Amino acid sequence: MQMRVGARNLRLATGLLAALAVGACDSNRPDDSLAGFSAQEIFQRGEYELETNSRASRSVRYFSEIERIYPYSDWARRALIMQAYAYHRGREFEESRAAAQRFLDTYPGDEDAAYAAYLLAISFYDQIDEVGRDQGLTFQALRHLRRVIEEYPETEFARSAVLKFDLAFDHLAAKEMEIGRFYLKRRNYVAAINRFRVVVEDFQTTTHTPEALHRLVEAYVALGFEDDARTAAAILGHNFQANPFYQDSFRLLSGQGLEPGTAGDGWLQQIYRQSILGEWL
Repeated sequence: MQMRVGARNLRLATGLLAALAVGACDSNRPDDSLAGFSAQEIFQRGEYELETNSRASRSVRYFSEIERIYPYSDWARRALIMQAYAYHRGREFEESRAAAQRFLDTYPGDEDAAYAAYLLAISFYDQIDEVGRDQGLTFQALRHLRRVIEEYPETEFARSAVLKFDLAFDHLAAKEMEIGRFYLKRRNYVAAINRFRVVVEDFQTTTHTPEALHRLVEAYVALGFEDDARTAAAILGHNFQANPFYQDSFRLLSGQGLEPGTAGDGWLQQIYRQSILGEWL
């Protein structure tokens, strides 16, 4: 056993020395100096730089050289996916996307294609930081996360993509709520209702639906549309009776001498009939 462990350590040390030698030989010389080293040695140097240097470009240089010097080798394939990973780790998201897409175009049936598609998706997802930003990145993240879920359903990446998809979807609803509250505070009730309606109709599975229904009650009461206010409260009470927003809506209606119920024939009444009464025709 001791001999086997010693031999393994010797191989690891030899690989590390070879990787360091690559770095020593080409530190101040053009990339042609790497041509004398094997693809594995250059790859090991790229891994070493990835682990010891925060700048993605340092490791990517070695991985890209493998593609140039050994373009049709298995090491070139591995180097390309490592470029996508290194760029993402360095938060160089556009470069990560480009490398991941190039991998998918070149090796569509490879076992690492699922990981490349996942890197492509999270390169958009990881740029979603606050609600106030443009939502184009969120839509792109949703599109590519869905691709991972649908095309690679049995992989660990699909399971992670499902969780991120739900969070990104919730993020879009949060944006609609933020704008709706902005209009509501400024008593632009029609504009506010349009935003809250989007949440109720298109994002009803998100965490923002109870508040959207309550804000609809507020807006409709302010406009004097009692039937719509009562119906919004009825939907809220049926689906989220224990939610504090329902208690707020109930108190608001009670103060107006009203109670939750359904009347009229607007869009909320249609949702009430479909989702609560089951009348789809």
